[in-house]
Amino acid sequence: MKDYRITPLLDLPFYTEGPVVDHQGNYFFSTLTGGYIGKIDRSGVYTSWAKGTCPNGQVVLENGQHWVCDSQVPGISRYDVDGNFTDHLLYGTCAGQRISSPNDLVVDHAGNLYFTDSVRAIGGVFFRSAAGLERVLATNIDYANGLAFSPDEKFLYVAESYRNRILVFEITEPGITKKQKDVFAELPACASGNAVDNLPDGLAVDWEGRLWVAHYGMGAIPILAPSGQLLYTVDTTLPLTSNLCFVKDTPEQKVLLVTGGFGEPGPGAVLLLTVDFNIK
Repeated sequence: MKDYRITPLLDLPFYTEGPVVDHQGNYFFSTLTGGYIGKIDRSGVYTSWAKGTCPNGQVVLENGQHWVCDSQVPGISRYDVDGNFTDHLLYGTCAGQRISSPNDLVVDHAGNLYFTDSVRAIGGVFFRSAAGLERVLATNIDYANGLAFSPDEKFLYVAESYRNRILVFEITEPGITKKQKDVFAELPACASGNAVDNLPDGLAVDWEGRLWVAHYGMGAIPILAPSGQLLYTVDTTLPLTSNLCFVKDTPEQKVLLVTGGFGEPGPGAVLLLTVDFNIK
Protein backbone atom coordinates (compact mmCIF):
# COMPACT_ATOMS: atom_id res chain seq x y z
CA MET A 1 0.00 0.00 0.00
CA LYS A 2 1.44 3.36 -0.98
CA ASP A 3 -1.11 5.97 0.04
CA TYR A 4 -4.81 6.64 0.49
CA ARG A 5 -6.89 9.75 0.98
CA ILE A 6 -10.47 10.60 1.89
CA THR A 7 -12.54 13.20 0.02
CA PRO A 8 -15.82 14.06 1.82
CA LEU A 9 -18.74 14.60 -0.58
CA LEU A 10 -21.80 15.01 1.62
CA ASP A 11 -22.90 15.20 5.24
CA LEU A 12 -26.54 14.25 5.72
CA PRO A 13 -29.04 13.78 8.55
CA PHE A 14 -29.49 10.14 7.51
CA TYR A 15 -27.13 7.17 7.58
CA THR A 16 -26.34 6.16 3.98
CA GLU A 17 -26.10 2.88 2.06
CA GLY A 18 -26.27 1.39 -1.44
CA PRO A 19 -23.58 3.32 -3.39
CA VAL A 20 -23.59 2.86 -7.18
CA VAL A 21 -22.20 4.71 -10.19
CA ASP A 22 -24.15 4.83 -13.46
CA HIS A 23 -22.69 4.72 -16.97
CA GLN A 24 -22.57 8.52 -17.16
CA GLY A 25 -20.50 8.79 -13.98
CA ASN A 26 -23.29 9.97 -11.66
CA TYR A 27 -23.16 8.78 -8.04
CA PHE A 28 -26.20 7.34 -6.23
CA PHE A 29 -26.78 6.21 -2.64
CA SER A 30 -29.73 5.29 -0.42
CA THR A 31 -30.73 6.79 2.93
CA LEU A 32 -32.69 3.93 4.55
CA THR A 33 -34.84 5.75 7.14
CA GLY A 34 -34.62 8.91 5.04
CA GLY A 35 -36.78 7.06 2.52
CA TYR A 36 -35.05 8.31 -0.61
CA ILE A 37 -32.21 7.68 -3.04
CA GLY A 38 -29.78 10.55 -3.43
CA LYS A 39 -27.81 11.51 -6.51
CA ILE A 40 -24.59 13.48 -7.02
CA ASP A 41 -24.24 14.34 -10.69
CA ARG A 42 -20.98 14.72 -12.59
CA SER A 43 -20.85 18.43 -11.79
CA GLY A 44 -21.20 17.71 -8.06
CA VAL A 45 -24.84 18.79 -7.69
CA TYR A 46 -26.75 16.79 -5.07
CA THR A 47 -30.47 16.03 -5.39
CA SER A 48 -33.04 13.64 -3.96
CA TRP A 49 -33.45 11.38 -6.99
CA ALA A 50 -36.14 8.83 -6.05
CA LYS A 51 -38.50 7.99 -3.20
CA GLY A 52 -38.71 4.66 -1.42
CA THR A 53 -39.75 3.26 1.94
CA CYS A 54 -36.43 2.09 3.38
CA PRO A 55 -34.13 1.72 0.34
CA ASN A 56 -30.85 -0.11 0.81
CA GLY A 57 -28.58 -1.85 -1.75
CA GLN A 58 -29.06 -1.04 -5.44
CA VAL A 59 -27.70 -1.83 -8.88
CA VAL A 60 -27.85 0.07 -12.17
CA LEU A 61 -28.57 -1.96 -15.30
CA GLU A 62 -27.23 -1.32 -18.80
CA ASN A 63 -30.51 0.41 -19.72
CA GLY A 64 -30.16 2.82 -16.79
CA GLN A 65 -32.89 1.17 -14.71
CA HIS A 66 -32.25 0.84 -10.96
CA TRP A 67 -33.13 -2.24 -8.93
CA VAL A 68 -33.28 -1.43 -5.23
CA CYS A 69 -33.64 -3.57 -2.11
CA ASP A 70 -36.31 -2.06 0.15
CA SER A 71 -36.48 -3.76 3.54
CA GLN A 72 -39.82 -2.26 4.50
CA VAL A 73 -41.73 -3.33 1.38
CA PRO A 74 -40.19 -5.96 1.63
CA GLY A 75 -38.98 -6.56 -1.88
CA ILE A 76 -36.97 -5.37 -4.87
CA SER A 77 -38.23 -2.09 -6.35
CA ARG A 78 -37.57 -0.92 -9.90
CA TYR A 79 -37.01 2.69 -11.02
CA ASP A 80 -36.62 4.15 -14.49
CA VAL A 81 -33.69 6.33 -15.57
CA ASP A 82 -35.42 9.44 -14.22
CA GLY A 83 -36.01 8.01 -10.73
CA ASN A 84 -39.68 7.15 -11.18
CA PHE A 85 -40.85 4.01 -9.39
CA THR A 86 -42.22 1.55 -11.95
CA ASP A 87 -42.99 -1.71 -10.11
CA HIS A 88 -41.74 -4.40 -7.75
CA LEU A 89 -39.58 -7.09 -9.29
CA LEU A 90 -40.16 -9.09 -6.10
CA TYR A 91 -42.69 -8.42 -3.37
CA GLY A 92 -42.90 -10.31 -0.08
CA THR A 93 -41.74 -13.71 -1.33
CA CYS A 94 -39.14 -15.41 -3.52
CA ALA A 95 -39.12 -19.07 -4.54
CA GLY A 96 -42.23 -19.56 -2.43
CA GLN A 97 -40.54 -18.34 0.75
CA ARG A 98 -41.23 -15.16 2.68
CA ILE A 99 -38.50 -12.53 2.52
CA SER A 100 -38.15 -10.25 5.52
CA SER A 101 -35.44 -7.67 4.91
CA PRO A 102 -33.82 -7.54 1.45
CA ASN A 103 -30.45 -5.90 1.96
CA ASP A 104 -28.06 -6.07 -0.99
CA LEU A 105 -28.05 -7.41 -4.54
CA VAL A 106 -25.91 -8.15 -7.58
CA VAL A 107 -26.80 -8.90 -11.19
CA ASP A 108 -24.60 -11.14 -13.33
CA HIS A 109 -23.69 -10.58 -17.00
CA ALA A 110 -26.81 -12.50 -18.12
CA GLY A 111 -29.19 -10.39 -16.06
CA ASN A 112 -29.74 -12.92 -13.25
CA LEU A 113 -30.39 -11.45 -9.81
CA TYR A 114 -28.89 -12.55 -6.48
CA PHE A 115 -29.88 -10.84 -3.23
CA THR A 116 -29.55 -11.25 0.53
CA ASP A 117 -32.28 -11.37 3.15
CA SER A 118 -30.85 -10.02 6.41
CA VAL A 119 -32.22 -12.04 9.32
CA ARG A 120 -30.39 -13.20 12.45
CA ALA A 121 -29.42 -16.91 12.34
CA ILE A 122 -31.71 -17.83 9.41
CA GLY A 123 -30.78 -15.25 6.80
CA GLY A 124 -30.43 -16.31 3.20
CA VAL A 125 -29.35 -15.68 -0.36
CA PHE A 126 -32.02 -15.77 -3.07
CA PHE A 127 -31.89 -16.00 -6.86
CA ARG A 128 -34.19 -14.80 -9.63
CA SER A 129 -33.18 -15.53 -13.22
CA ALA A 130 -33.66 -13.09 -16.08
CA ALA A 131 -36.48 -15.41 -17.24
CA GLY A 132 -38.20 -15.31 -13.84
CA LEU A 133 -37.05 -18.61 -12.32
CA GLU A 134 -36.65 -18.29 -8.55
CA ARG A 135 -34.44 -20.30 -6.20
CA VAL A 136 -33.15 -20.25 -2.62
CA LEU A 137 -29.38 -20.32 -2.95
CA ALA A 138 -28.43 -20.56 0.74
CA THR A 139 -30.06 -20.49 4.18
CA ASN A 140 -29.14 -20.33 7.88
CA ILE A 141 -26.72 -17.44 7.49
CA ASP A 142 -26.44 -15.25 10.58
CA TYR A 143 -27.47 -11.97 8.96
CA ALA A 144 -26.58 -12.33 5.27
CA ASN A 145 -25.47 -8.89 4.15
CA GLY A 146 -23.31 -7.57 1.29
CA LEU A 147 -22.45 -9.73 -1.69
CA ALA A 148 -20.17 -9.54 -4.73
CA PHE A 149 -18.99 -11.71 -7.61
CA SER A 150 -15.45 -12.69 -8.45
CA PRO A 151 -14.40 -11.14 -11.80
CA ASP A 152 -15.24 -14.37 -13.69
CA GLU A 153 -18.56 -14.75 -11.79
CA LYS A 154 -17.59 -18.28 -10.72
CA PHE A 155 -17.64 -17.35 -7.05
CA LEU A 156 -20.15 -15.35 -5.02
CA TYR A 157 -18.93 -13.74 -1.80
CA VAL A 158 -21.43 -13.04 0.99
CA ALA A 159 -20.86 -11.17 4.27
CA GLU A 160 -22.15 -13.10 7.29
CA SER A 161 -22.33 -10.11 9.60
CA TYR A 162 -22.88 -11.67 13.02
CA ARG A 163 -20.18 -14.32 12.47
CA ASN A 164 -17.72 -11.60 11.36
CA ARG A 165 -16.71 -13.52 8.28
CA ILE A 166 -17.03 -13.76 4.53
CA LEU A 167 -18.61 -16.82 2.94
CA VAL A 168 -17.96 -17.98 -0.61
CA PHE A 169 -20.21 -19.98 -2.92
CA GLU A 170 -18.97 -21.66 -6.07
CA ILE A 171 -21.57 -21.07 -8.80
CA THR A 172 -21.85 -24.15 -11.02
CA GLU A 173 -24.68 -22.67 -13.09
CA PRO A 174 -26.96 -19.67 -12.56
CA GLY A 175 -28.68 -20.00 -9.19
CA ILE A 176 -26.97 -23.30 -8.30
CA THR A 177 -23.95 -23.77 -6.05
CA LYS A 178 -21.51 -26.64 -5.65
CA LYS A 179 -22.33 -26.76 -1.93
CA GLN A 180 -24.06 -24.62 0.66
CA LYS A 181 -21.11 -22.51 1.76
CA ASP A 182 -17.39 -22.26 2.48
CA VAL A 183 -15.68 -19.74 4.71
CA PHE A 184 -13.55 -17.44 2.58
CA ALA A 185 -12.12 -15.32 5.40
CA GLU A 186 -12.46 -14.63 9.11
CA LEU A 187 -12.16 -10.88 9.68
CA PRO A 188 -10.26 -8.97 12.39
CA ALA A 189 -12.40 -8.59 15.51
CA CYS A 190 -12.83 -5.62 17.82
CA ALA A 191 -11.24 -5.99 21.24
CA SER A 192 -14.60 -5.16 22.87
CA GLY A 193 -15.89 -8.63 22.05
CA ASN A 194 -19.24 -7.16 21.02
CA ALA A 195 -20.59 -8.50 17.72
CA VAL A 196 -21.99 -5.08 16.72
CA ASP A 197 -18.47 -3.67 16.82
CA ASN A 198 -17.55 -5.95 13.89
CA LEU A 199 -20.29 -6.72 11.31
CA PRO A 200 -18.95 -6.93 7.73
CA ASP A 201 -21.43 -5.15 5.47
CA GLY A 202 -21.07 -4.19 1.78
CA LEU A 203 -18.56 -5.88 -0.54
CA ALA A 204 -16.78 -4.99 -3.77
CA VAL A 205 -14.27 -6.90 -5.90
CA ASP A 206 -11.57 -5.21 -7.99
CA TRP A 207 -10.49 -6.46 -11.40
CA GLU A 208 -7.52 -8.32 -9.87
CA GLY A 209 -9.93 -10.32 -7.71
CA ARG A 210 -9.23 -8.65 -4.37
CA LEU A 211 -12.22 -8.33 -2.06
CA TRP A 212 -12.88 -4.98 -0.37
CA VAL A 213 -15.10 -5.17 2.73
CA ALA A 214 -17.06 -2.37 4.40
CA HIS A 215 -16.45 -3.39 8.02
CA TYR A 216 -19.37 -1.59 9.64
CA GLY A 217 -18.46 -1.56 13.34
CA MET A 218 -14.72 -1.25 12.73
CA GLY A 219 -15.03 1.91 10.62
CA ALA A 220 -12.64 0.40 8.12
CA ILE A 221 -12.19 -1.40 4.82
CA PRO A 222 -10.15 -4.61 4.98
CA ILE A 223 -8.68 -5.59 1.60
CA LEU A 224 -8.45 -9.35 1.06
CA ALA A 225 -6.40 -11.25 -1.52
CA PRO A 226 -8.18 -13.79 -3.78
CA SER A 227 -6.86 -16.39 -1.33
CA GLY A 228 -8.67 -14.69 1.58
CA GLN A 229 -5.46 -13.34 3.13
CA LEU A 230 -5.77 -9.91 4.73
CA LEU A 231 -3.53 -7.52 2.78
CA TYR A 232 -4.29 -4.14 4.27
CA THR A 233 -6.90 -2.19 6.22
CA VAL A 234 -8.01 1.35 5.39
CA ASP A 235 -9.54 3.67 8.01
CA THR A 236 -12.56 5.33 6.38
CA THR A 237 -13.09 8.03 9.08
CA LEU A 238 -16.73 6.82 9.27
CA PRO A 239 -17.41 5.04 12.61
CA LEU A 240 -20.10 3.04 10.82
CA THR A 241 -18.94 2.06 7.31
CA SER A 242 -21.82 0.51 5.39
CA ASN A 243 -20.95 -0.07 1.74
CA LEU A 244 -18.68 0.72 -1.19
CA CYS A 245 -18.39 0.52 -4.96
CA PHE A 246 -15.67 1.24 -7.49
CA VAL A 247 -15.56 4.54 -9.38
CA LYS A 248 -12.11 3.79 -10.84
CA ASP A 249 -10.29 0.46 -10.87
CA THR A 250 -6.79 0.36 -12.36
CA PRO A 251 -3.64 -1.47 -11.18
CA GLU A 252 -2.15 1.77 -9.88
CA GLN A 253 -5.20 3.41 -8.37
CA LYS A 254 -8.60 2.54 -6.93
CA VAL A 255 -11.30 5.13 -6.28
CA LEU A 256 -14.32 4.01 -4.29
CA LEU A 257 -17.63 5.63 -3.40
CA VAL A 258 -18.18 4.86 0.30
CA THR A 259 -21.30 5.23 2.45
CA GLY A 260 -22.11 5.04 6.15
CA GLY A 261 -22.22 7.53 8.97
CA PHE A 262 -21.82 8.32 12.62
CA GLY A 263 -24.91 6.57 13.97
CA GLU A 264 -28.22 5.04 12.96
CA PRO A 265 -30.59 6.46 11.86
CA GLY A 266 -28.06 9.25 11.42
CA PRO A 267 -26.16 11.42 10.81
CA GLY A 268 -24.65 10.00 7.65
CA ALA A 269 -22.08 10.81 5.00
CA VAL A 270 -20.85 9.99 1.52
CA LEU A 271 -17.17 10.11 0.61
CA LEU A 272 -14.61 9.11 -1.98
CA LEU A 273 -11.69 6.90 -1.04
CA THR A 274 -8.65 7.06 -3.33
CA VAL A 275 -6.02 4.35 -2.87
CA ASP A 276 -2.64 4.34 -4.61
CA PHE A 277 -0.87 1.05 -4.06
CA ASN A 278 1.16 -1.85 -5.33
CA ILE A 279 0.02 -5.00 -3.53
CA LYS A 280 1.01 -8.30 -5.09
